[in-house]
Amino acid sequence: MSENSWRKHLYVNPHSPDRKPRRALYALPSLFTAGNIFLGFYALLETFQGAMDVVAGGAAAPGHFSTAAIAIGVAVFLDGLDGRIARMTNTTSDFGRELDSLADLVSFGIAPAILAFAWGVRFIDVNLDPKTLHYLFFGGYFFSFLFLICGALRLARFNIQSNPVLKNPGRPGRKYFAGMPIPSGAAMVGSVVYAAGGEPIRFWVISVLWLLLLGLLAFVMISTWRYPSFKDLNLLAPRSPISFIFMACLIFMVALFPQLVLLAMSTVYVGSGIVIRIGGILRRKPPQSPQLEHQVG
Repeated sequence: MSENSWRKHLYVNPHSPDRKPRRALYALPSLFTAGNIFLGFYALLETFQGAMDVVAGGAAAPGHFSTAAIAIGVAVFLDGLDGRIARMTNTTSDFGRELDSLADLVSFGIAPAILAFAWGVRFIDVNLDPKTLHYLFFGGYFFSFLFLICGALRLARFNIQSNPVLKNPGRPGRKYFAGMPIPSGAAMVGSVVYAAGGEPIRFWVISVLWLLLLGLLAFVMISTWRYPSFKDLNLLAPRSPISFIFMACLIFMVALFPQLVLLAMSTVYVGSGIVIRIGGILRRKPPQSPQLEHQVG
């Protein structure tokens, strides 16, 4: 072996795509995914504890519901990191994708569905007649399960489709989601509970509106409407001063008014796909009817 080839063999460019990452790096994204699963499990425990406190007449129930909502929100943050870290370290794998989907089903499907029912339906005032209360509870079961099953379908479709067909395709070269991702639906549920201070819904009208919101979230998850994807956002790329100021202001506002800002962010993202879809329908030109020629006879 010549001296030049020996040096080429000894010194490998760390940023070369041919260079295999160390085995320890493969565990890094899985650690974030494991944290995601733990937070979903913790949110379930806090939801159960909050429900038991309401039944026992304790005053700590809102705190438990708020903690469950915060756990779901932190899980959303970790879910955005594990895939990005896997791509940055070149450690993406089929095992990691499957584990991430299972974690999402726990943290963004089961946990928010149970929180949505326990917080929004289970403890309404019992002044209603038993028949109406029965129908309302049945609606709570149905829409909570609808949120869960639509989230599971959204995950399954995301795993098997590489180039989904959108109802309203965007700009070529841009990355979009076909339907709202399940973490965004869970973030919407958690942000509403957190903004309400964890105090469970007591008035049946608000509970009905809450169930309608769950139905809307379930629908946009299984739809093929276009939702913005931030996967092409490079965190290591240089930023302009304006974007840096915007991010600094956003972090400051979240720290100062976390409940309102997080609720606004979730609402804007959930509504973005709906607004884009409505805008596409309004811009669609109606077919022009052929003009008939009038002959003068």
